[in-house]
Amino acid sequence: MTRRRKITNTDIKKKLKIYLRDKFLLGDDSKVLNDDESFLEKGVIDSTGVLELVSFIEETFKITVEDEELVPDNLDSLNKLTNYIKKKIGYVS
Repeated sequence: MTRRRKITNTDIKKKLKIYLRDKFLLGDDSKVLNDDESFLEKGVIDSTGVLELVSFIEETFKITVEDEELVPDNLDSLNKLTNYIKKKIGYVS
């Protein structure tokens, strides 16, 4: 039987930050994105970017984002996205 390592908030955020930096901030490490800042309000992503982000998290974390889950409460900051991913993969504390 294969044991699956429990993923942490830090693991999730690290993957998300790297993706956001490389894809939307064009690799610019000088642009700091705080954990509670809105991706949309900060101009980090637009509606097309949300779809790209969803594709990334579905592939990376092996989850399916349902249409009704495409809301800012789930996807519009590092903290919100991290919490959403943890719920979807079943590691709710």
